[in-house]
Parts: sequence; C-alpha cells; structure tokens
Amino acid sequence: MFVTILNLRDIMKTVNALKIRNHLGEVLEELKRTGKPIMVSKGRKIQAVLITPEQFKKRFIDYQAEEEKKRLLEIIKGSRAKRQGEKDSVEVLRELRGYEA
Repeated sequence: MFVTILNLRDIMKTVNALKIRNHLGEVLEELKRTGKPIMVSKGRKIQAVLITPEQFKKRFIDYQAEEEKKRLLEIIKGSRAKRQGEKDSVEVLRELRGYEA
C-alpha cells in the first residue's frame, strides 16, 4: 500500500512553524501523548516531521547498527574466501586428534 504526501496530511497532524514557535511545549506534549509523528509546515510545504525518541531509535539508530553488522559480515566472508585453499576447522581438528580423513 502506497501512501502519498496528500494522504499523509489526513493521517498525521500538521502544525505550522508559527504554532511550533509559540506553543512548542503543547506540541511536544501531544507528540509524547499520542506517539504519532507531527508534520511541520512552513507556508504550504511540509518542512520537517517530529517523531519520538523511540521512533528515531527504531528508524535510524537500529538501522545503522544493522548496516554495520552487514558490513562486518561481508568483511568476514571476504576473509574466508581468501583462505579457500586452506583446510576448514573440522579437518584440522580431525588431524590433531588422529582421525583419518
């Protein structure tokens, strides 16, 4: 399901920059109470979106951690590929224990 910016205005509350300037505490309290993102407009354009710290963590910090994890796994896989001609750990253990291959 695709949601266009026009539909977002129906789903999320929109406040203008002047209201933010004059009533920031109220807007933040509503954000905390509802947990729903609040779009901030200036003129007729959406300029920003306010989200809770939990939403920020979920959307950005956890995403960055997942991307870092993927990057490290690629490095590990790359180092394994370089050693392809070597014996794997099971074969080395079998040799050390005297088992036949």
